[in-house]
This record gives sequence, C-alpha cells and structure tokens, in this order.
Amino acid sequence: MQYVVLFAIVFGINLLPAFGPPTWAVLVFARLHWHLNPVALVVLGAFAAMSGRYLLARAARHFKDRMPARLQSNLEDAKTLIERKRVGAVALFGVFVISPLPSAQLFLAAGLLDLPLGLLTVAFFFGRLVSYSLYVSAATLADQHLGNILGKVFGSPWSIALQVVLLAAVCVLPFLNWRRFLGDPART
Repeated sequence: MQYVVLFAIVFGINLLPAFGPPTWAVLVFARLHWHLNPVALVVLGAFAAMSGRYLLARAARHFKDRMPARLQSNLEDAKTLIERKRVGAVALFGVFVISPLPSAQLFLAAGLLDLPLGLLTVAFFFGRLVSYSLYVSAATLADQHLGNILGKVFGSPWSIALQVVLLAAVCVLPFLNWRRFLGDPART
C-alpha cells in the first residue's frame, strides 16, 4: 500500500507547474522513513515523475493559444532556434536527461514549444533513473553513517532559498527576446 501512496504523491507533485518539492527528496524521505526497497522505489519514482511531467507538458499546450501574441511569437522564435541548430536539439535532449533546472519548467516549455514530448519524456525517465538511484543510495549510506544530520539539511533555509532563486530564474526565460539569437536581421 505504501508504494501506491508513494506513486500518487510523486505523480501529483510532478503535475504541479511550480512550488512542488523535488521528487528525489520525497523518494529519500520514503526510503529513510518507510524503508522501501530502493530499486522499486527508484523505478516507481521515475515512472511516476515521468507520467506527471508528460501530462503537465500536454496541458501546457492547451494554454499556448491563450497567451498574448507577443509571447506566442517569442515561443515560435525559440522553437525555430532549437530546430534550426542541431546542437540546440542535442543540448535540449541532454538537458532533459541531466538537468540542474527544475523539471516542471522544462516540461512547461516543451509543451508550449510543441517539442516532441515522447522522446523528451523517455530521456527524462532514464535520466531520473540515474539521478534518483544516486540520491537514494547516498541517503541510505548517509543515514547509516551520519544518522539524523540529513534531516536538518533538507529543511535548511539555504536549500529552500536556492530552489526559489532557480525557480525565479527559469520563470524569466519566456520573457526573453529570442529573435536576437536567431541571427536573422530581417526578423529582429
């Protein structure tokens, strides 16, 4: 029953467009307090996160037409920039595999840009398998050797402040003038 509850929690968190706790923290909490199987925990967490983020991106596509024309134009320019540069497409794929950015904003952007969600979601899944494995393993080892210190770190004001700063930085991205990066003087 704990696995079902955990799936629902992780899935729900990954449907949130902002202000949700990081999934790895929920998985570490579940590992340390519920003592769940680490392999099952990581696979379940990655699948639930992938499913939630995919639906978040699909939902974002429905709101694109309701945005102001200026923002819609900026989104089209950003999409053109990504599609025109092969390096941009490879970098985008890499960002979804391993990213320091909050994934909610990445999937919102992918949905608004009409990017190939299937490929990006699979990349996200495999990237999360690796990162969640590292987090859960490190937390298990730290709990065995350091005891309760880990709990203090998760709730530290510095940790929370860092997440807020990163969220604010990503929220600015839709308002950038992407045309200047296209290199086409007729479009600027």
